Amino acid sequence: MIVGELVAAAERLLGSKHGRLGASALRVALVDLYEFWLGKGAAAAGIGTEHSSVALVAVGGLGRKELVPYSDLDLVLVHAGKSGATEINDIADALWYPLWDARVGLDHSVRTPAEALSVARDDLRTALGLLDARHIAGDAELAADLARSAREQWQRTARKRLGELGESVRERWRRTGEIGQSAEPDLKHAGGGLRDLGLLNALSAAQLIDRPGEELRQAKRLLLDVRTELRLELRRDRDVLGVAQADKIAGNLGFDDRFVLARELSAAGRAVRFAVDVALRSTADGPKRAFGLRPSRKPLDEGVVQHGSEVALAKGAMPAKDPALLLRVAAAAARTGRPIAYSALRTLADSAPELRAPWPADARQELTVLLGAGDGLIDAVEALDNTGLWARLFPEWGAVRDLPPREPVHRWTVDRHLVQACVEAASLVTMVSRPDLLVLGALLHDIGKGRDTDHSVLGAKIAAEVGRRVGLAEPDVALITAMVRHHLLLPHTALRRDISEPETVQRVVSTIDGDPVLLELLHALAKADSLATGPGVWTEWKAGLIDELVSRCREVMRGNGFIRPEPLDAGQRALAEAAKASAKTEVLVTSEGNVATIAIAVPPGLELLAPAAGALALQSLEVHEATLHIHAGVWVGVFSASPRFGRPPDPALLREKVGRAVNEQVPLADKLASKERDYGDQPVAPAVPKALWFDDETQGADTVLLELRAGDRIGLLYRVAEALRSCDAEVRWARVSTLGASCVDSFALRPRGGRADVEWRRGVEKAVVAAAQGDS
Repeated sequence: MIVGELVAAAERLLGSKHGRLGASALRVALVDLYEFWLGKGAAAAGIGTEHSSVALVAVGGLGRKELVPYSDLDLVLVHAGKSGATEINDIADALWYPLWDARVGLDHSVRTPAEALSVARDDLRTALGLLDARHIAGDAELAADLARSAREQWQRTARKRLGELGESVRERWRRTGEIGQSAEPDLKHAGGGLRDLGLLNALSAAQLIDRPGEELRQAKRLLLDVRTELRLELRRDRDVLGVAQADKIAGNLGFDDRFVLARELSAAGRAVRFAVDVALRSTADGPKRAFGLRPSRKPLDEGVVQHGSEVALAKGAMPAKDPALLLRVAAAAARTGRPIAYSALRTLADSAPELRAPWPADARQELTVLLGAGDGLIDAVEALDNTGLWARLFPEWGAVRDLPPREPVHRWTVDRHLVQACVEAASLVTMVSRPDLLVLGALLHDIGKGRDTDHSVLGAKIAAEVGRRVGLAEPDVALITAMVRHHLLLPHTALRRDISEPETVQRVVSTIDGDPVLLELLHALAKADSLATGPGVWTEWKAGLIDELVSRCREVMRGNGFIRPEPLDAGQRALAEAAKASAKTEVLVTSEGNVATIAIAVPPGLELLAPAAGALALQSLEVHEATLHIHAGVWVGVFSASPRFGRPPDPALLREKVGRAVNEQVPLADKLASKERDYGDQPVAPAVPKALWFDDETQGADTVLLELRAGDRIGLLYRVAEALRSCDAEVRWARVSTLGASCVDSFALRPRGGRADVEWRRGVEKAVVAAAQGDS
C-alpha cells in the first residue's frame, strides 16, 4: 500500500529523531515524498511536457505543507481551457487512476481558474480550500494565477459570508465538542482544533483580523504534533485522541504522561477557541458600520451596558477606581447570556485592580449573582479566564486550570467541572436556606485536586482562605469549609455503606456536628457534583439512597432516634416462607423504571451470592446493591440492578435464569469470561485493586467491613463472591458502586466458624484482590 510505504519511508529518513522535532520533521519528509511521487505521476500523465497550460495544484494539508500520516490528498487539475474535453479527461484519468490503484484517499476536481472561482463563490468550503492552493507540477504561472485570484475574491466577499461562516463553525462545535476541557478531543474538528486555526488564517487573509500570534502558532504546532503521532500509532486516519493511545503519544512527544499532555492540549484548544469566538464577533459588526448603522446601547448595571449583542463598559466607567466593576460585567454577561466585548476584557485586564480582602458586600453580592446565573456562567468564566481576570479573582484557580480528571467517569477537566457544578447548583438553590454558600461551595469543592494529598482536606483549607478573602462571616467560613471537606460524605456513605444501620446514620450526623444547614447544603452539592461529572452519574437509584440517608439523619438530629427499617418487605418475607415450605429456590422479580429488584430465597445448603451475581451479569445487569437476610430459617438475597444498556430483561426469563444458576450451582466463570471478551469489556488501563478494612462501621463484634476499589468488569461481583466463599467469609450485605471504568464495592463480612483475626483478613484480602485482577 503506497500510503503506508510513504509513511515508512518518511520515518526512515528521520532516523533517530524523536519528540516534537521528530513529528515536525516527519511532516516535512512526507510533503517532500508526496510531491516527488505526484510529480512523477504528473509527468507520466504528460503534465508539463506534452500538455501545456495544465497544472496540478494541491490544497488542504499538502497545500499548506502540513500533511500528517495517512491523510487524504486534496488535488485540483487546473487547465486554461485551451485543450478539448477528451484530452483533459485523458490527462485526469492518467493522473487519478494510479492514485486510486494505490488506495490513496483522494478529493479531486478538474477545473479552469474561472470554474474554480465560480464554485468558490457558491461553496464556502471550496473558497476556504483554495486559500491553501499550491503548485505541484505543470504550468506554475497558471497555478499562481488561480491562487492569487482565489485570495482576491475571498478578500472581496469574505465580509458578506461571515454569517454563513459563523453558523457553520458553531454547528461543527455542537457536533464535535471542544478540545479544551475534553477527555478525548477531536484534534481537527472540535472547537479549538486545527479547523479553527484554518479559519483564523482565512479571516486574516481577508484582512479582517490580524495574523495569529505566537501563542496560536504554538497551539497549532502542538495539535499537529499530536495528530501526527496519533496517526503513526494507529496506522490509519483518525483524529480523536483516545485514552488508549495518549500515554504512548505523550512519551513520544517528551511529556511526562498523558495527563500533562492533556493539560497542554486543553490550554491550546481554549486559546484557539477563544480567538475564533472573538474574531467572529469582532468582524460581525463590520457590515453594520459599512452602512452607517451603530449598535444600540442599553444600561445593564452601574458602569455596564449592552452594546449591540455584547456586554461592554459604559462611557465614563473607570475600572481602576471601581474594584467591583469586573464582577458586575461578568454577572451581567452571565445573567443575560451575552458575551463580554473583547475591548471591555482588554480594558479590565489592563486596569482593573485586585479586590482587597475582605471584599466589600456589593462585590460579594455580584459574585453570588454570577455563580448563580446558570448556563451563562460558563462563557462568562471562560472569557475572564482566557484574559487572566478569573485568576485575579481566584488566584487558587491556576492549580486546577486545564487539569485533566484522573477518574474516567469525569467528562470535563477539573476547572470546567467546577464551573459546571455551579451551573447545576443554580437550579437547586430552593433546596437550601443558604443559596449563596451552595454556589460558592460548588465552585470550590474540588479546588484541592492536582496535588499529592487528600483533595478534600487541602480543598477545605483553600476554601477557608477564599471565604475570608471574599468577606464571609466566620460562621459562614466554617460552613463553606465543611462543605468542601465533606462533599463526598453523603454519596460515599449512601453508596458504600449499609444506611439501615443506626451506627452509619449516627456517624454522618456526628461528622457534620448535627448541623441541619450543612446537611441540606451537602445534599444539594452531592446532586450538583454528580450532574456535573458526566452522563449517568446521577441516577434515580443514587438519588433515592442519598434522600433516604438524609431523611434518617434529620430524624436523628430532631432527637427522634432511628428505628431500623424492616429489611424485607411483605412479598420478600412470603417468598422466604414459600422457599422453606417447598425446600426449593424461589425468585421474585419486580421492576421500577430501569431498575430491577430481584429477591431470591434459598433452602439451606445452597450458596446464594455468587451464582446469583453471575446469572445477573450474564443477563447484562449491573448490580448496585445486594443484601442477605435470614427469614423463616432460609437465606434471602435482595439485589438491585439495572441493565448495562437498554431495558431490563423479561421478569419471567430472569426468574428462570437466576433460579437455575442458584439451584444447579454451576461454575459461571468461563461463561462470564466469554461474555467479557465478546463485549471487549476489559478496561483500557486497569486500576490496581486495593482492599481496605473498616472495623468500626458494622454492627456485631465479629462483623467487619471490606471495601474493594478496582477496575470494573463483567462478573466482578461473582468473582469476588466466589473468592469470599473460598475463604469461609459470610457476606451479610454488599453495596456496589460503579464509577465509569472503576468501582467501589463494600462487603460486611463475618468468618464462618472463626474470628476475624489478622491471618483470616490477609487471606480474604489476597483472594479478593486476585479475583478483581482476574487471577482467580
